[in-house]
Amino acid sequence: MPAPTLTPSPGFKAATLHDVARAAGVSLITASRALSNPTLVSDKTIERVQKAVEATGYIPNLLAGGLKSRRSLMVAGLVPTISVAQFLPTVQSLTEALDAAGYQLILGQTGYDHSREDALLNTMISRRPDGIVVTGLVHSQAARERLRRLGIPIVETWDLSDRPIDMLVGFSHLKVGSAIAGYFLGKGWHRLGIATGDDHRGSLRREGFLAAVGREVPTAVVPAPSNLALGRRALAELLQQDPKLEAVYCSSDQLAQGVLVEAQARGLRVPGDLAVCGFGDADFAAHLQPSLTTVHVDGATIGRLAARLIVARCRGEPVPERVIDVGFRIVERQSTGGSASEA
Repeated sequence: MPAPTLTPSPGFKAATLHDVARAAGVSLITASRALSNPTLVSDKTIERVQKAVEATGYIPNLLAGGLKSRRSLMVAGLVPTISVAQFLPTVQSLTEALDAAGYQLILGQTGYDHSREDALLNTMISRRPDGIVVTGLVHSQAARERLRRLGIPIVETWDLSDRPIDMLVGFSHLKVGSAIAGYFLGKGWHRLGIATGDDHRGSLRREGFLAAVGREVPTAVVPAPSNLALGRRALAELLQQDPKLEAVYCSSDQLAQGVLVEAQARGLRVPGDLAVCGFGDADFAAHLQPSLTTVHVDGATIGRLAARLIVARCRGEPVPERVIDVGFRIVERQSTGGSASEA
């Protein structure tokens, strides 16, 4: 018997599972099993139901299904902004790994605003996600307590703490700042400056930098997320504080790109007159002229590991490591005297 077809009726009424069952010529329970537990029905029945789904335009009500199974098959993700290149590999790998396990990622932007983070978390929680992945640490104590009481897996990322809400995949921003300062000092540079965004993680890297140097250094603080124009402004401010500046650490590659542009506009040779280091190892960093020394963090690995932790906990599997430090590395290129080919 050929698979039946159904011509959608005019209007805006959404197709139901009853419509699918009728179009496929099967019972309601058989249609439901074909979609939610296909191992219980024959391949021929699955094919008929799938064709009926296509013909009717039926979209399963995941919320209704979730109420019965106590699973929404949805994971909520919070990022400061999707316009910052360094977070994109994490979002992409997180999405792909969750999708492979049958989960979908719903993304929200906090905009580097803690109050916005709280409001967004409340909205996400109301959707009953099976897990939550947060970029950075959740700062509000009230939000942390609420998340703990949810009883679902929570993964904080892109930071490091010995007291996560639940699980964590990231690295130490304090150690990043300290490593960059040590790198500068090892090059013999002592007139140092910092161009940083006003976000929490950027502040931590500055703190680590200053701790390693052992003193205050000229600092230009700009709003996060930073960009090329803010980088130009930041270097102008730093040179006002110290006209003989030798090296500048920037809290993002976008900021560093602006510093390079402003240095060139002022006739400063990089790295001959001024060395520049960024953070994030954006795709463009290796292709600037001069190519940009920066800090590489494996964002894709962060996303994959976060997904693995979420899925394992959802399946009731043990999680041997609740805190995973992925580390980082300094990638030396021309802007601090390295080779253009180094990546």
